[in-house]
Amino acid sequence: MFKVINKSMKWGHDTLTLETGKIARQADSAVLATYGETSVLAAVVFAKSAKPGQDFFPLTVNYQEKYYAAGKIPGGFFKREARPTEKETLTSRLIDRPIRPLFVEGFKHEVQVTCTVLSYDGENDPDIVSMIAASAALTLSGAPFRGPIGSARVGYSDGAYILNPSVEDMEKLRDNPEQRLDLVIAGTKDAVMMVESEAYELSEKEMLGAVEYGHKMMQPVIDLIISMAEEGANEPFEFIPADSSLLLKAIKKAGEKELREAFTITNKLDRQLAIQQSIEKIKDSLTEEQLEDENLDSCIKTVESEIVRGDILSKSKRIDGRDLQSVRQIVCETSLLPRTHGSALFTRGETQGLVITTLGTGDDEQIIDALHGSGRSNFMLHYNFPPYSVGECGRNAGPGRREIGHGKLAWRALQAVLPASTDFPYTIRVVSEITESNGSSSMASVCGGSLSMMDAGVPLKAPVAGVAMGLILDGKNFAVLTDILGDEDHLGDMDFKVAGTSEGITSLQMDIKVAGITSEIMAKALDQAKEGRLHILGEMAKSISTAGQFSVHAPKIETMQVATDKIREVIGSGGKVIREIVESSGAKVDINDDGVVKIASTDSEKIESAIRMIRNIVDEPEAGKIYTGTVVKIMDFGAFVNFFGKRDGLVHVSQLANERVNHPKDLLKEGQEVKVKLLGFDDRGKVRLSMKVVDQESGKEIISEKPE
Repeated sequence: MFKVINKSMKWGHDTLTLETGKIARQADSAVLATYGETSVLAAVVFAKSAKPGQDFFPLTVNYQEKYYAAGKIPGGFFKREARPTEKETLTSRLIDRPIRPLFVEGFKHEVQVTCTVLSYDGENDPDIVSMIAASAALTLSGAPFRGPIGSARVGYSDGAYILNPSVEDMEKLRDNPEQRLDLVIAGTKDAVMMVESEAYELSEKEMLGAVEYGHKMMQPVIDLIISMAEEGANEPFEFIPADSSLLLKAIKKAGEKELREAFTITNKLDRQLAIQQSIEKIKDSLTEEQLEDENLDSCIKTVESEIVRGDILSKSKRIDGRDLQSVRQIVCETSLLPRTHGSALFTRGETQGLVITTLGTGDDEQIIDALHGSGRSNFMLHYNFPPYSVGECGRNAGPGRREIGHGKLAWRALQAVLPASTDFPYTIRVVSEITESNGSSSMASVCGGSLSMMDAGVPLKAPVAGVAMGLILDGKNFAVLTDILGDEDHLGDMDFKVAGTSEGITSLQMDIKVAGITSEIMAKALDQAKEGRLHILGEMAKSISTAGQFSVHAPKIETMQVATDKIREVIGSGGKVIREIVESSGAKVDINDDGVVKIASTDSEKIESAIRMIRNIVDEPEAGKIYTGTVVKIMDFGAFVNFFGKRDGLVHVSQLANERVNHPKDLLKEGQEVKVKLLGFDDRGKVRLSMKVVDQESGKEIISEKPE
């Protein structure tokens, strides 16, 4: 019934297995990839004809995690998987980016790739397995895909690169000073297609070494996919790209000169208007048949690309007149907004980000319910891209894949320099509002986020800046561009974003639109990016370079440590005690399983009140110390005084005063406040207190001239 093809190999610390022919047989192809005990099913379906008038390549990649894969039931009311999580969205992008450029140019048939996590072992992240499964399924499908690609995760510890480190190692990246890198790489046999990384100030040489190591380690995976395709691939789909040479020639004749002049205008909006007018003029001169050609838009883009790329390669001349290494003019401002905890406006040419930092308490931490387990995050970065930032009308919907991806890239760049939670016990939320965009708004978010957090008083280990690099590649000739414009990104071959401190790289993201790049190009891009990053850091330092004054509007948090065996006493039955502390003091109180207590309020007196109440619960009274107490009960032989939290002690009648007292009621009444000295504890552990050795007015001890 089944024609199963199964291929396996030892790869790194586990076995990688690819299987096809058993599951999802009505898809064009389906591959079940298993690494360790993590399994992902990738299914590929593509339309056998393009929709009439289709002017773009409709590739859709969906990665979905099923909670049953980890033996879990989803949280929430409905108890089923709902909208895509951030991890699912980011992994969908991760799979999409290296495969999209490898489809034959001109192919505009709809393609859908669906990756479903069926089993998860808690050790091997499904993202790498999904990329391999998707590559194998596309290679078997018969679609015009110039793959396969391989993928790998690379760690870096003690000067050595690690292939496919465990999920646990990567989750502890921030708390483990020895593990300094989480890098995902994808590529073909000959070149690198995509890099995504989170790093802890790695040098350019170390980062390039990680990329080269990852590319080398993925080669056996590519060979495994090829061997499977040799046995079970579908017949190649016959696709012949349309011959648009005559249309291209007509477009150039009609308006290449006007287009070339339009691309000399440095202002973005003016340039776009001139380009649009030139395109309208071109269309006016074309025939009806040419106007109806579905390749018209792509041919116009080809002409635009040849103009921009030709000037860069032959004259080293860019659209806005800069040379290849220059960064646009930068202006940095902080403390713009009076009531926010921290704010910064970062402007680089025609790209601008207004970035705001808000500080919160433990109650504000993000609760994460994911396949690998539940947890909390005390650092969030959200990126917003409103339509007005590019001078357009548009619908303000929720964050899309692009917004989530750009926000995560900026998050990765900045989290490496955050202070330890024990040193700075705040929840940090950074929001980047892109108010203008003309190239690399994600890197503007990194720069603005660094400035904004310092303005809020966050003691970053070092400021972070980011820069986007571009590439124009023509055969063996290439040019690497620093701080690319939107048009240079759109018409170029690479989007290479590098962020870091003056000491090293904290994040790197690379997307390639051609069939990969060599180590030589990447090395040049990294070196050129370092020069640009250092320049931007210098401009940022003119505004702020260290943590500023803490905002008066931000909550103040104090931490204290209590013994773990006292946690239950602080919380009380059903949380009764800690609720009483919060209600009485007016401060927020949070305690974790390690006994770390965080007390937060904008009022210092409320914090001190909560600290005193907690200390009264967890501290032990010290013999010889004087306390202020309250008389709670009077007996014939003395009085019981509540002097330390809920602890009572006896003041014997002989210890009430230096003169004879007939009955304690002659001197005291219930509810009276008194000063007592703790003499110690008797053989049965009972507390012994004294009033007569303490001056009841001043609370100071009375020194007796002769011993009792």
